[in-house]
Amino acid sequence: MDAVAQSTVARETYWGITSVEYAVFYFLAFTAVAVFAYGVYRRFARYSRGDDESSPRVDDLSKRIVSASKIALSNEKQFNRDLYGGLMHAFILWGFLTLFIATTILMIDEYAAQAVLHTTFWEGDFYLAYQFAVDAMGLLFVVGLGMAIYRRYWVRNHRLWGRHTSSEDDLFVWTLFGLGVGGFLLEGLRVYSAGIPDHEVVSFVAYGMALGFEAVGLPTLGPEQAGLNASGLNVENLHWLAWWSHSLLAFFFIAWIPYAKPFHMLSSFANVVTRDEKAGRRLPNVPSDLDATNAESIDDFTWKELLDQDACTKCGRCSSVCPAKASDRPLDPRDVILDLKSYREGLESGSEEQPIIADGGTSVIDAETMESCMACMACMDACPVEIEHLKSFTRLNRQLTDQGDIDSSMQDVFQNVMQNGNTFGDSPRNRGDWSEDLAFDVPDAREEEVDYLWYVGDFPSYDERNKQVARSLATILEEADVSFGILFDDEKYDGNDIRRVGEEFLYIELAGHHVETWEDCEFDTIVCTDPHSYNTFKNEYPEVDFDEFADDPMMPFEYDERWNEDSEIEVYHWTQAVEELVNEGKLELNGSELDYTVTYHDPCHLGRYNDEYEAPRALIEATGCELDEMPRNRSNSFCCGGGGGGLWMDFEEEPKPSEERIREALEDTDAGSGVEKFVVACPMCMTMYEDGRKTGGYEDEIEIVDVAELIVEAIGKEDEARVEAAAD
Repeated sequence: MDAVAQSTVARETYWGITSVEYAVFYFLAFTAVAVFAYGVYRRFARYSRGDDESSPRVDDLSKRIVSASKIALSNEKQFNRDLYGGLMHAFILWGFLTLFIATTILMIDEYAAQAVLHTTFWEGDFYLAYQFAVDAMGLLFVVGLGMAIYRRYWVRNHRLWGRHTSSEDDLFVWTLFGLGVGGFLLEGLRVYSAGIPDHEVVSFVAYGMALGFEAVGLPTLGPEQAGLNASGLNVENLHWLAWWSHSLLAFFFIAWIPYAKPFHMLSSFANVVTRDEKAGRRLPNVPSDLDATNAESIDDFTWKELLDQDACTKCGRCSSVCPAKASDRPLDPRDVILDLKSYREGLESGSEEQPIIADGGTSVIDAETMESCMACMACMDACPVEIEHLKSFTRLNRQLTDQGDIDSSMQDVFQNVMQNGNTFGDSPRNRGDWSEDLAFDVPDAREEEVDYLWYVGDFPSYDERNKQVARSLATILEEADVSFGILFDDEKYDGNDIRRVGEEFLYIELAGHHVETWEDCEFDTIVCTDPHSYNTFKNEYPEVDFDEFADDPMMPFEYDERWNEDSEIEVYHWTQAVEELVNEGKLELNGSELDYTVTYHDPCHLGRYNDEYEAPRALIEATGCELDEMPRNRSNSFCCGGGGGGLWMDFEEEPKPSEERIREALEDTDAGSGVEKFVVACPMCMTMYEDGRKTGGYEDEIEIVDVAELIVEAIGKEDEARVEAAAD
């Protein structure tokens, strides 16, 4: 071993490789990079043929890249609700990047420092630090891949397996694992062949492997006999074989990246860079041109929606949190995205076109699949690469509406809204009847100036159970001595959910009516009972360019501006407004009035959509109730099932999302069956959970109440708020 011992603190890069092999190596390297570059070009050229985006995606590009880099390098989305997955992905990502940077450093030393400057920096202390970092991060890389293999094949984590799981997933993880292990094997053989010099101890993994080779007595021939002419089992032959195997595997991987799952390493980062921070909470507007199509062909999808499809890593996080999938509805968010991708790639390979979505027959997506979506945005919140599922889903729903392939119950809702301005089909004149038996008069915001213009909403206006909530909130505002008023019969349905079901032009009609009505009123703030209304008024009405529609004879409004484009008018959910009143001392709650043990359900449109989690909790605690959190709370809250038109459609599902949620409250909270009240802050949630309490057999076990009902009880005004309920 002394004859080949390494004496300098450095190493030869191409030890044991002949000049011919050196040339072959670089020919293969050039070929792999060329195949990679062509594949990337084809991918991004395809995006350029996608439809235009309605919102900016590459503005402030430098800031976007910095922000995306922070998200990617911190792995913050991977750690969300999955520590094991977060660590696994972090180890793989950081290890891969370190090895990539290490290879880049070698290239800079050889082709810049040595070839141009005739010097080298890859020796001495730098070499020692380099070798230690590469071994440490390379070990994390292998450990991370080992964790992935264990989870995928030993544990067989359910969300990693689905209809689109294929051999490319296996090839991807095993190729990376082979690169990591092969790199250590190659380095261990090199260290052993060099006589295991003391300074190589910094390469602790390779050093340990070299000691192992020494322990088993692996023969060595010396460098002059290494290479193609060496024969027998010896370190030189093994090193040569490992070197070429590692190189060829690396070249294959580089060339393969743009054509299969590894492309997500590029597309996912690009997807994070071009994300819309308001995606989901605001939907793209459709052109006023009635000839425009939504999803007649794959060419109708925008370039960002195509990028979404390529960014999907098949991780199944969206599937695992989807309430529709959990209830056995025919929706898997991952499958919808990947079905569209597979169809697109099939067309590029010569497959025949077919309808994107239809009710029955042969289509890429079945109508019932999209009808199952609750528009809860859980899939988007869980996605580590910022795929905007709801944007594509709404496009598909709009196409269904255009085709007339809409659920019959939703057609009835559309008809009710068109004829009467509300989803119940009741007379607009009855909209304010809920307030008649209160001990005070509710002002008309059309006739007097008010601080709060209160948008009551459909369910608090027409549904008997939710009327109690409306009366409770009116009592609270009266007790706080604030100026508020409602629109009575000039109030119509806000349009949120029918828009998500695909009825865009009816939504525009409703929006135009409301902003035109508000222009004739004097108020400071809009307060909404329903989080769905709150989201629509706050995030979507300001996006509408009413001028595009004002001259349309089908549109019953003349408003031709953008409403509240500069956010001059504040829009609140009522819990935010009342929390302010409590903090200002206008409503006295000392935190000791009630002693119920309660749990609270975060509404999707208040929580995930708008990041409001604390106002309802602050009010609950201000009443004196003991709040026992649900296991799935805040951004991880589980949808009640009413969003996206689910409130009006019947599904054969077991269990219903509302039933599962009540079960969770009674069995999985710390208090368990000791929870007395299930607290909501959304009229739709109230309706769904009252139904779930009955169908699930929980009527005698728990009561469904709104936050407002707790407050009126805490201030001793519950009798006044429920006077009409008693009469009913």
